[in-house]
Amino acid sequence: MAFNNSFLNSLLLVIVIAATANGVGVDATRPSTPRRVAPRSNCISSLISNQVFDSIFLHKDDTACPAKNFYTYDTFLKAAKTFPSFGSTGPLPTRKREIAAFLAQISHETTGGWATAPDGPYSWGLCFKEEVSPGSDYCDPDNTQWPCSPGKSYKGRGPIQLSWNYNYGPAGKALGFDGLKNPEVVANNSLIAFKTALWFWTTPQSPKPSCHDVMVGKYVASHDDVVANRTAGFGLVTNIINGGLECGIVNDGRVNDRIGYFKRYAEILKVDTGPNLDCEHQKPFA
Repeated sequence: MAFNNSFLNSLLLVIVIAATANGVGVDATRPSTPRRVAPRSNCISSLISNQVFDSIFLHKDDTACPAKNFYTYDTFLKAAKTFPSFGSTGPLPTRKREIAAFLAQISHETTGGWATAPDGPYSWGLCFKEEVSPGSDYCDPDNTQWPCSPGKSYKGRGPIQLSWNYNYGPAGKALGFDGLKNPEVVANNSLIAFKTALWFWTTPQSPKPSCHDVMVGKYVASHDDVVANRTAGFGLVTNIINGGLECGIVNDGRVNDRIGYFKRYAEILKVDTGPNLDCEHQKPFA
């Protein structure tokens, strides 16, 4: 059968209109421009609930603990929002492992436990908010970039026990307080206290990598790191925090305490600890 061109053109137009109306040829559910995939939000609360937090820190609010009622779940979550990469980098096991490692390290730094303590020695984290009877004021006079203020002590304070003027200065600058003139705020403000711990955790300080990068698999060993046997794992995090006093020592009790906390918390969060838990064979950072 023969059709003239005018009829064919009209028929084609009707088909196109009908097809478009029924969603054929144009996906009505898909926007014309590609959708942006939002980065993973920091949902620490989905990995560690208030109940789990309390089960980890069983005795932090005991009368015997000087930091009673200072460290709270809510301030921990609020502080974590300032550091969106914490607990949100990598697959679920990596995220859980980092949180367990962080909580283990701050638990050792603030522990009130002992070998025969109720519920075991690894249930007493966050018992202290500042160092008791420090042996010095932790002022390095040779560090002119972060000069000490007269009469101020830069002793250990907060969950990570932030110490020394060269840590208080940059921490304060990053977080919005004067760490050199008002270091005491770290032991007086729970939110700032948690923020200083997370600042230390996520901030590399050459030649040291950040604890965060080590725990999420972003650590790249330098030539010096390889020679010093600084292998990725919880033990390297201990080296970053206090390697000068604890690493390269056979069966060091302080290192073992950190590992004990880590193992307990990893079990609670249902994640493995990964390899290289100690730093016995690592050289400390220069």
